Amino acid sequence: MTIPLAVIFAVSGTELTLEERRFLRDANPLGFILFGRNCEEPAAIRKLTSDLRECVGRKDAPILIDQEGGTVMRLRPPIWVEGPSAQTLGTLFLREPQRAMKAAHSLGAMFGAQLRDLGINVDCAPVADLGLPETTEAIGSRAYSKKPDVIVALARKMSDGLMQEGCLPVVKHMPGHGRGQVDSHQVLPRVETDIETLQRSDFAIFRSLNDLPLAMSAHIVFDAVDPDSPATVSQKVINEVIRGDIGFDGFLMSDDIAMSALEGNPAQRAQDVLNAGCDAVLHCTGDLSEMVDVATVAMPLSDKAQTRWGRALAMRPHPAGNAPKNYADQLTQALRG
Repeated sequence: MTIPLAVIFAVSGTELTLEERRFLRDANPLGFILFGRNCEEPAAIRKLTSDLRECVGRKDAPILIDQEGGTVMRLRPPIWVEGPSAQTLGTLFLREPQRAMKAAHSLGAMFGAQLRDLGINVDCAPVADLGLPETTEAIGSRAYSKKPDVIVALARKMSDGLMQEGCLPVVKHMPGHGRGQVDSHQVLPRVETDIETLQRSDFAIFRSLNDLPLAMSAHIVFDAVDPDSPATVSQKVINEVIRGDIGFDGFLMSDDIAMSALEGNPAQRAQDVLNAGCDAVLHCTGDLSEMVDVATVAMPLSDKAQTRWGRALAMRPHPAGNAPKNYADQLTQALRG
């Protein structure tokens, strides 16, 4: 079997165009990510996920979505159930930890069941970044807490719920975006915090979650580690912090390379990401001309990336039959007490 390209692509709409089909068949990317522009009613999403997998000829090709709860949900009411923000769960944890953890697990299981029904097998959640007073609003309520132990407990429970329903979680944004004071979609955040503080807080959170199968990098500069490059394109950060200090040996994908925090054209950014040591590039614009450029420089999955992806797949159970229908009720009960 041909080794897939180390890229995860987005597409432009709710149906594949003829040009997209031809390109994806030739390029053979590892997988795909969906956004609001791709999601209408359930039957159309199921057809789209089926068509995407048909293009690459792999039934287990990863199809991702950002379904965190709160402000970041691609699937929303009235068809899908609203989920609470991470911050809501973190606030609840300070009063009633057991109830908050039950809610986080129910949220993950509810999302996992909903996504599995649509042919989506990877959720880009949970967010394990610190939520500090100075944290950019781009993270904001997406962060559980300013307390590392609270973040670890709730991120773990949501991940467990997702995996219970056959959906792989992507913990983000490694090695930590919480100290960023600006939005990396727009500009490059820079963190001046000393390495000792980072190691016992930001990095420690991800160290406690280092057994999870998938992670997403942060477009953020840590002056104490590599003042010249954002983590996503820094060999030093990836090798010494993510693979070293944090001890993460799961599958590492970049955050979206179209974000303005990175420099260069899409092809150069993709090359920088893979050269730095990420296992795959995430490209989210759905712009076919950019996708073609990225595909020309991307390489097939490395041997290590193939091993990591294989391990991730092995961690995903395959629930039999229809998913339980009471996750939303369980979530509501946990939130209300």
